[in-house]
Amino acid sequence: MIHCVRGVITINSKKVLQLAKASLETDANEFIRLTEEVTGLMSKETGRIGKIHVKEKLATIEPSDEAAIIGDVHGDLESLVYILSDSGFLEKAEQQEGITLIFLGDYGDRGASSVEVYYIILKLKLQFPEKVVLMRGNHEGPEDLLAHPHDLPFQFGQRFGERGDEAYLSVRKLFDQLYNAVLVEDRFVIIHGGFPSSASSVDDMAYAHETHPKKPFLEEMLWNDPEENMNGTILSSRGAGKLFGGDVTADFLKMLRVNALVRSHEPCSEGFRLNHEGRVLTLFSRKGEPYFNEHGAYLRLNLSMKPKSAVELLPWVRQF
Repeated sequence: MIHCVRGVITINSKKVLQLAKASLETDANEFIRLTEEVTGLMSKETGRIGKIHVKEKLATIEPSDEAAIIGDVHGDLESLVYILSDSGFLEKAEQQEGITLIFLGDYGDRGASSVEVYYIILKLKLQFPEKVVLMRGNHEGPEDLLAHPHDLPFQFGQRFGERGDEAYLSVRKLFDQLYNAVLVEDRFVIIHGGFPSSASSVDDMAYAHETHPKKPFLEEMLWNDPEENMNGTILSSRGAGKLFGGDVTADFLKMLRVNALVRSHEPCSEGFRLNHEGRVLTLFSRKGEPYFNEHGAYLRLNLSMKPKSAVELLPWVRQF
């Protein structure tokens, strides 16, 4: 059954509310310091980190314990606060329970609370480095692949005044440390956009940031979208990336030895959507303008379950 909360969102976690309040009060000094600390921390993440194995920008997670998987947030503080409260992440992590928080990227831009959202994910990563995985979305792309319109510089300027550019540049450095993909062994793969259609190995995803722009792997992982009733790929109307057919999905899932793709990148009226005969699950974890989707959603499940397709993940979709 899909959990749905209609109407006013209720927050039942004092810890989350305290974190949200701190995000509203942060100044440029604190924000820049946090960003630099997380950038330094992630630049050193390699090998075994708790139950995560890191190879370049690919994080492989052992199929055990609980995970909360969050799609695009785009500066929606209210939705992020609700997800953290509903998942109980802070309380569980502090009590050393087995839980991993996985963000699919697109933290800011478009929404009005980009600074606050970034502040919260930075604090979470510093407090629980082995339990928080920060992925790269197309709004955290390299300089030649920035999403347009790109509102972040203006939002940082509005919040931090003359130090807005400094805060923004610190976040730009963070982008290069975010993960390209997350693999849950023998279960599913998590990519912001979609499969890099010409890739031939998992290493192509792990090293996509290093081969960019000579090879299109990173661009496609950040920008691709699944399309029905077609095979292969065609250029996307987004101006970057491609649309990919069900045959591309089937081939890549076979290569990675997993059964489903979990992604974000596209607004969904209900907060989630299935594609490619139930092999692809899209999550969109924010609500309201400029997307005007009726619901947001995230995924909360025990990673020990072994779904045969994305359809079997639906009971663990948390819609709000």
